[in-house]
Amino acid sequence: MAEVAGLVLAAGAGRRYGMPKARVRFQGQLFVQRAVQVLADGGCSPVLAVLGAEADLVRAESPDLNAVDNPDWPQGMGSSLRVGLRAITGDAVIVLPVDTPGIRAEAIQRLLALATPQALLRASYHGEPGHPVLIGRDHWDGVYELATGDAGAREYLRRHKPELVPCEDISDGSDVDKPEQLPQE
Repeated sequence: MAEVAGLVLAAGAGRRYGMPKARVRFQGQLFVQRAVQVLADGGCSPVLAVLGAEADLVRAESPDLNAVDNPDWPQGMGSSLRVGLRAITGDAVIVLPVDTPGIRAEAIQRLLALATPQALLRASYHGEPGHPVLIGRDHWDGVYELATGDAGAREYLRRHKPELVPCEDISDGSDVDKPEQLPQE
């Protein structure tokens, strides 16, 4: 079985939300804690969070968090993805943005079951691509090269057409950009 790391992208300032989404509390946990737990419960090991805005406060609220800092976080998600890819090992990585609280461990398990160093997989919801994304090690250099701004791996995924893995039966892939979009607890 492939060794699959988990990577939570949690460095942004959350301008539309009004605070860094890593620090948003939902169902008794910070978003970053919830995302890390979902990846771990899904079978990823190790799981790493990339922090930026208010990283010291995130760490103070989550002292057990396995995290690295992205000093270039204002440049966007692409810089966090690059920091994360350089900090992990394994055959593949499952990438999860911090602001997707509807993703469940079952979606992680579904992707993980298909993991190989050559795999490029993306959860889909009713035919639309979403998160999480599994990136096999063979793709890491290409993703690293193209990850810029807030697009993350978008350009690499556009060029290399990941296999879509339907997950609407087990997760909600919606992201939360504003407080009013938080699912009801």
